[in-house]
Amino acid sequence: MLKSENIFLRAVESSDATQLFLWENDVNHWRIANTEVPFSMHAIHNLIEQYASIRTSGQLRLMICLNESQLAIGAIDLYDINFRHGFATVGVLIAKQEDRNKGFAKEAFQLVIKYAKEVLDLYNLQCFIQADNLASIHLFEALKFEKIGLRKEWYKFKNSRIDEISYQLCLKNEI
Repeated sequence: MLKSENIFLRAVESSDATQLFLWENDVNHWRIANTEVPFSMHAIHNLIEQYASIRTSGQLRLMICLNESQLAIGAIDLYDINFRHGFATVGVLIAKQEDRNKGFAKEAFQLVIKYAKEVLDLYNLQCFIQADNLASIHLFEALKFEKIGLRKEWYKFKNSRIDEISYQLCLKNEI
């Protein structure tokens, strides 16, 4: 378990299946997650099994839980992990609006950054953000991720096109 002042991160357990099922199937999350169809409970259980072997699946999902209540409020992911070259893509979900903008995602990333560097021996983290997702842009810039690229009109949402911003954090200088 990884712990900070307000939250702790723990492995996904089979008992989290219903919670993950609800989060993954919340259409309000689909735009940011690039999801187009609902997940079945069977698919959720398969994902949980995959999370048990980071070296085989190339992904790690950790539940973000509040220290005070121990309730899970979201998840943080390392995915497309390449151990040979030492990089991974990162993502986070704070599921309920009332839990957002309280610093929980930032605390979770601070723990994951340290874990990625010290335990997984990764060298770089990257993320891809829709240009109108100002909360995520603010979060990653506060975490000292560097903007490294822009894909013009990369995403389609309703009748408009949205740019994608690429960010990178080189872990060699991170503590």
